[in-house]
Amino acid sequence: MDTRPLSPRTDAGRLGLDTFRSSPDRALAAFDFDGTLAPIVDDPRSSAPYPGIVPALSALAARVGTVTVITGRPAETAVQLGGLDEVPGIVVLGHYGAERWVGGRLTAADPPPGVDLVRGELPALLDSVGAPEGTWIEDKGRSLAVHTRRAADPDAALDLVRPHLERLAERAGLVTEPGRMVVELRPQGVDKGAALTALVHERAAGAVLYAGDDLGDLPAFDAVAALREEGVPGVTVCSASDEVTEVADRADLVVPGPAGLAELLRGLPATLRSPTP
Repeated sequence: MDTRPLSPRTDAGRLGLDTFRSSPDRALAAFDFDGTLAPIVDDPRSSAPYPGIVPALSALAARVGTVTVITGRPAETAVQLGGLDEVPGIVVLGHYGAERWVGGRLTAADPPPGVDLVRGELPALLDSVGAPEGTWIEDKGRSLAVHTRRAADPDAALDLVRPHLERLAERAGLVTEPGRMVVELRPQGVDKGAALTALVHERAAGAVLYAGDDLGDLPAFDAVAALREEGVPGVTVCSASDEVTEVADRADLVVPGPAGLAELLRGLPATLRSPTP
């Protein structure tokens, strides 16, 4: 088997992966969903994991302390689209950590009122600024996202609507989260970095691996760096694309999209140290 994908390019990443492999029972493996476990598609409602990803996650879950998915989607949506309930013991943190799904049970706090304000005003706002055909709204319940991937010129459409979305979010007490041809308006005080850090502390993890593909994953990369300062070795993995290069620049290990992550996951269990009798 080609082991090159398991070779981080940084000293900190190599230490993180070595520690993860040497003490898997205390390790935590965390993954973004869209663009990482699942290829990006025009309609997020049709998203599905890359072939072989879910069985690979199940095999990993049998060997490591914690497997988690941290996503901007509602937790139950990620579970349903991904078939993640097949992965034993998986923790799915939805809406950047505002929701938690474990063993079929969902826990969540009430969304802030600003979400309802945005829900009521966003359609008229897009009409008023002349958002081009193909621009559409995804209502995630606790947040709303404006996608431009279906537009004739997705980047130009995003540039047109972004400043108006930022002003609406500010007025509603929300923040904007940029992504791959999408801007999400979501509550403040939640991000993937905070969600990852809290779970690492809760599980007393001795090593952490985080894989993501988009700008919303950079707070989790920052969290891995901060955890290293606390003495928890970690490795960051980028599921690379041509659309976002900043994440690859920041990662310890870069793989070619969900297909590359699937290959990494298939090979990872064989490199984990067996428990000492």
